Amino acid sequence: MSATPPGKKPTVKQQRAAERERKLEEYRKREARMKRNRLIAIWSSVGVGLAIVALIVTSVVLAPRAANYTAGGDGAEIEGVETFENESQHVEGVVDYEQTPPAGGQHNPAWLNCGVYEEVVPNENAVHSLEHGAIWVTYDAEALSDDDIATLRSKLPSTYVILSPFEGLDSPVVLSGWNVQLQVDGVDDPRIEDFLEEYWQSQNVPEPGALCTGAIDGPGKVA
Repeated sequence: MSATPPGKKPTVKQQRAAERERKLEEYRKREARMKRNRLIAIWSSVGVGLAIVALIVTSVVLAPRAANYTAGGDGAEIEGVETFENESQHVEGVVDYEQTPPAGGQHNPAWLNCGVYEEVVPNENAVHSLEHGAIWVTYDAEALSDDDIATLRSKLPSTYVILSPFEGLDSPVVLSGWNVQLQVDGVDDPRIEDFLEEYWQSQNVPEPGALCTGAIDGPGKVA
């Protein structure tokens, strides 16, 4: 477009050309701005995606891995295991148990959902879970560190097990099944795995294979 001489009014053609140039320049700026915003949005999405992936990977890596055991046992003898002759009966209210923690006996009609608890759970409901073949792993919260509890948790199967603190234990860790019990002095005792392998989901319980979910949660359930 030719420049307009000083003092001379632009022609209509020149005015239209100037207007087209102005609009074209606005379009270019708008397109550049939109392109910049799109790039920002794309890289923001990539950043969020990478953060989510990292979080998932970290969760998988840090999450406690469940140990594998075979349901039922083969009659192996484990040093220190005590056996009892408690009978099964559904009752309401508080029960005075002969063992500490209980290893069978009268219990509440509702079982305790299996899982990891950070608070003391009701005996009467936990015993009902034992009746279904679950193992109740109890520990003295004052005797174990957080690392000890994490180690203990890593030895447990993913289901049919209850982990909870318990007051008044004679040993730092006590494992209880229906009418069987083992006391150990530390979380590294190999008999922990031996006990779980022998008595986890045992067929020698009043209600083998019955559910360990779908009933009630105790206080402090974390998993």
